[in-house]
Amino acid sequence: MPIDPHSLPEDPQILQQIVVDLAAQLDQTQRLLRQLLAAKSGTRSEKLSDDQLRLFAQELGIELAPKAADEKDDSPDDPPAAGGSGGEAKPRGRRGLSPHLKRERIVHDLAEQDKHCADCHQDLRHLGEEVSERYEYIPAQLLVIEDACQKYACACTIKTATKPAQPIEKSTAGASLLAHVIVSKLADHLPVHRQAKMMRRFGVEIADQTMCGWMKQSAELLTPLYDRLKDFVLQSRVVGTDDTPVKVLDRRLPHTRKGRMWPYVGDRDHPAVIYDYTPTRERAGPEHFLTRYRGYLQADAYVAYDSFFTNPARGMVEVGCWAHARRHVYQARETDPARMGAVLAYIAQLYAVEKRGRRHQIRGEALRLLREQGSQPVMGQLHAYLVKIADQLLPKSEAGQAVSYILKNWRALTRYLEDGDLAIDNNHTERSLRGIAIGRNNWTFLGSDRGGKTMAILRSFVASCELLKIDPFEWFRDVLSRIPTHSIQQLDKLLPHAWATARL
Repeated sequence: MPIDPHSLPEDPQILQQIVVDLAAQLDQTQRLLRQLLAAKSGTRSEKLSDDQLRLFAQELGIELAPKAADEKDDSPDDPPAAGGSGGEAKPRGRRGLSPHLKRERIVHDLAEQDKHCADCHQDLRHLGEEVSERYEYIPAQLLVIEDACQKYACACTIKTATKPAQPIEKSTAGASLLAHVIVSKLADHLPVHRQAKMMRRFGVEIADQTMCGWMKQSAELLTPLYDRLKDFVLQSRVVGTDDTPVKVLDRRLPHTRKGRMWPYVGDRDHPAVIYDYTPTRERAGPEHFLTRYRGYLQADAYVAYDSFFTNPARGMVEVGCWAHARRHVYQARETDPARMGAVLAYIAQLYAVEKRGRRHQIRGEALRLLREQGSQPVMGQLHAYLVKIADQLLPKSEAGQAVSYILKNWRALTRYLEDGDLAIDNNHTERSLRGIAIGRNNWTFLGSDRGGKTMAILRSFVASCELLKIDPFEWFRDVLSRIPTHSIQQLDKLLPHAWATARL
């Protein structure tokens, strides 16, 4: 709003305070604008350069570990990005063409008149061949299968041959088409209206509502297997969880409302991801889902989880996430670069130890000992520094809130030092939300809470297959064709990890 110069006070001290307040408000507005522009453009890197980290470290008298000769150029002191793969670097250069693909050999030969030398008048000898390969694309096709059940009769009876059970009885969709629709939406993020457009190029008209109905019925068919997958994940010693909003249509409202999607990621011995959908972000959602779980729960410091850890009989132990803690510090570095930069330098030391462990593939008790030697002393120094600067910061400032977050959750943040099977952060769980985040930019919203439950079931199997590096289309095609007649006692054999082992 424009300022009326005639309404300003005459007291110089009041005018000075107005200028200070306006400058602080302008600084906060500019900082918020930069964050919004970064989020809009997709640049969310929280990486600091080596020079910045070493400058902060020198002020504190910290000696950063030197880079190993075989390390990449990216700084080992920064945590891996939440959206990163966390795997090994991909080799550079052109790779050989996939050996598992069907090959069609085309021989290119000289014409008969060219096999004779015009200079020496002799026939040319065959010396071998030069072979090169290229990819060619064969467009997908829809095939109509006719099930012709033969009938026989005598004077007293009629018998008809039976056809194999289909995933959805009396449906025009077979297991492979159901798998294609599911994977296209939940792995490749193609909304059903785009899939319907692609189907029309094959000369087939399939309504959007029909494909939504197929996914709903497929999810209902897979619900018993979803319950088994949940039991499998909750057998883990450590479960990571987080949540993300999704828009949901509500006929009672003139606009969409927010539902929540919650992933639960198993540990190394239970490689699977299970999703749960809730209409709200209330505590009742995760509390109901984790009723039978006993063990470590790694999450951010969302207050809904607090009641899980205060009751010893509940049997759950909180593990904090240093990526969340670091994010608060990183966002506050503009308002207090010296002190927040120092905190970032300490956290960089903690991540340097983790990167050393990953580089040498250290796990279990050996990793706990490495942390005891490398991380424990740094943790003590960091805590002393945070306590020292806490009284110097305004409680409601960004820096003050960042320091308060770490000190308030200190016990949970240091718990990973006690067990080599615990991770320093919850980034592996945040990566499981990437598919939902990308997908909602394409399919925009869910049609109902029931649609949210359908997505949770189907997305659980897609994400578990991707975690195990198996083709989700192959899994859905095989399982949907077998599950109608599969023994309930042998249902665990269809879970993605067991299915992949059986295929090997």
